[in-house]
Order: sequence, then C-alpha cells, then structure tokens
Amino acid sequence: MSTIPGHRIEVLYVEDNPGDVRLTTEALREAKVVASFHVIADGLQALAYLKRQGKYRDATLPDVVLLDLKLPGMSGCEILAAMKADPALRSIPVVVLTSSRAEKDIAQSYALGASCYIVKPVDLDQFLFVVRSINEFWLEVVTLPGGTRVP
Repeated sequence: MSTIPGHRIEVLYVEDNPGDVRLTTEALREAKVVASFHVIADGLQALAYLKRQGKYRDATLPDVVLLDLKLPGMSGCEILAAMKADPALRSIPVVVLTSSRAEKDIAQSYALGASCYIVKPVDLDQFLFVVRSINEFWLEVVTLPGGTRVP
C-alpha cells in the first residue's frame, strides 16, 4: 500500500525479450508487488508512452522505469537522454536492467542520468533474486517523486 491513499505504484518496463518480461513479471507477482506494471517492447513506443502521445495520450506517468538498453526503434540510452532532457520526465527514476556489461554502456547510462545500472544474470535463480531486489529497494524502500512509497 502506498503513502498516497488509493495510489498504486506505476512501473514502465521497456524490454523486448519476452522471456525476460515473463520472468520479471512472475517474480514481481510472487513478491506480491502492489503496482500497475506496463510493458513496452519498442523504444519509440516507450517514448510515446512517456510523452503521452498518440494511443498513449491517457497513459499514467510511471513512478519508476525499468529500461533495457538494446531495443528496436530507439535505444535505451536514447530514451534515457530524452527523459532527462524533458522537465516533465527527468525526475522519474530509471533503473537500467540490461544484459550489457560493456563499460561504455555503464558509463553512458550514468552520464545520461540513470538511477542505477543492473546487469541481468543468466542464471534463473540469480535473475529472480535481482528482480526481487529491485522490488524491495525501488518499490518498498525508496520514496519516489510525488511522495509515493510502498511501506
């Protein structure tokens, strides 16, 4: 339950790998996350969602974004740069959740304003542990912009 009565945490997960989406949503379901979870698999569509354009004009801005870097349409770094350049989006925390261990990707993500950078483990148990850790920290411990917090 959040500190704002009736408010559910809004999570946007930008990921094009259906297997990772399935594992992440299952791990969050297991953790009994109190959140609205929206998944978008294309970078251009994700930016349209965030800017509430086209078919997303009634979308609710997310409280936190889980962002893969390797996406069709527009890369995660391009989305991150666009978010941090937009005053309406820049305060939304962005958790980069990607398979890339490349130092240039890590450095670029932080330089663009990523809140944190997490490399997706290949091992199933470790992947589930990482998703639960994201849940515990970003959705239960941290107070998000607007005062939203799940105690």
